[in-house]
Amino acid sequence: MSVFSFLRIEFSILGIVALTMIFPIFAAIAFGESGVVPAFAIPMAIFLILAVTFLLAGRKKKIALSTRSAFVVVAFAWIFCSLLGAIPFYFSGAIPNWTDAIWESVSGFSTTGATILSEVESIPNSINLWRTQTHWLGGMGIVALTVALFPLLGVGGFQLIKAETTGPEKGKVTPKITTTAKVLWLIYCGVTILGIISLKIAGMNFFDAVLHSFSTVGTGGFSNKNLSIGAYDSVAIDVVCTIFMFLCAINFSLYFYLLTRKFDDIRNNTELKAYLAICAVFILAITFINTNLYGGFFTSLRHSSFQIASIISTTGFSTSNYTMWPSAAQVFLFLLFFIGGCSGSTSGGIKVIRWVVMGKQTHNEFSKMLHPHGVFSIRLNGRAGRKDLVFNVASFLTLYFLLVVLTAIFGAAAGLDIQTALSGAATMVGNVGPAFGALNPSANCGFLPTALKWWYMFAMLAGRLELYTMIIFFVPDFWKK
Repeated sequence: MSVFSFLRIEFSILGIVALTMIFPIFAAIAFGESGVVPAFAIPMAIFLILAVTFLLAGRKKKIALSTRSAFVVVAFAWIFCSLLGAIPFYFSGAIPNWTDAIWESVSGFSTTGATILSEVESIPNSINLWRTQTHWLGGMGIVALTVALFPLLGVGGFQLIKAETTGPEKGKVTPKITTTAKVLWLIYCGVTILGIISLKIAGMNFFDAVLHSFSTVGTGGFSNKNLSIGAYDSVAIDVVCTIFMFLCAINFSLYFYLLTRKFDDIRNNTELKAYLAICAVFILAITFINTNLYGGFFTSLRHSSFQIASIISTTGFSTSNYTMWPSAAQVFLFLLFFIGGCSGSTSGGIKVIRWVVMGKQTHNEFSKMLHPHGVFSIRLNGRAGRKDLVFNVASFLTLYFLLVVLTAIFGAAAGLDIQTALSGAATMVGNVGPAFGALNPSANCGFLPTALKWWYMFAMLAGRLELYTMIIFFVPDFWKK
């Protein structure tokens, strides 16, 4: 792929992200924040001009995209978009430190939701809108959005989406990948609108409902309240957020099957069954553990189910500081850091399907010990799974835990205590948001050393892009012809 073709694709993606800055501009005008408008308007104008220029300059050229080129395009698209997203934070004065501005943008697009801000209620409303909007754009995928809006400049969109989407198996719900991207984004928009309406009915004002719907559906966790969802102290809002966090950690392809009445595909989905079982077990366990703490079963159920939905979906909202819960409840929550939601959802983490595959393979190993001449295969969704899937999942898990351990070592070397270093590594790679120790839900990341912030930013992007897309650049074979 030529440099021109690379730039043409990248500026097209950046142009679409820049175009969405029109919404914070409208918000700035509506809230009388005229001083913030240039921080959005100038980068929006510059990148739209560049995008149109490159589109028109190569409109008759079809781009040939190899698998290697797809990794390069997607990885740099996320890096460039994170840099673009930091511009309004920095030039508005809301985050006057460039490293911190980039951190907030990376944390937003990767849907991690770990903020460096200690006082979010004092920054402009338009900036808070942009913070949550980065969640929404990153949740379903900025490359997928570009593919949905137009057949990416003649490029094989499926290669790009494979490098961006989550889960060990990448598929299409329609014959054409551009149609698949459009369908999933339309469903995503529909769920977002339902979230806004539900939160408005539950008692939020319209602006807050938009912000928190973006964060909930994108499973990001940024809020315009210092106390997150806990600031509202509302049962109705807690219930709405809990429901939508659970729903958005489910593979969005299943919502397409629901709309097209393919109920058997939903009923037979192995990952969905496992996800629901995990949620049910963890909710019951933590609810009973916390019953005495909250003085009753239903109050405990409210807070426990909310926090479980927040962690397993990797949203990161909080209604209370779970580090004050009994140790047994904290252990259950920490386990959820390493599970995550379903593949094809907006959540981060390892994904339920990978644990299902390893669980089934472990069962097969026991069966082989009892029946040495037997032939055993993994069955997913009522069908035999690919034979190489186990190796795929095993290598991913190995790489995942290696990155967590390496990140924990860097955190400890930077001066963090062992609890903060280990949970911080898990939350950054898993895109969860809050952690334990000094990174608990009541804290922020502003105190972290600069060097550690940059490593954490790499970990967040690597976790969002399922590791390989970012780490493959460090493999010597990647650079060989």
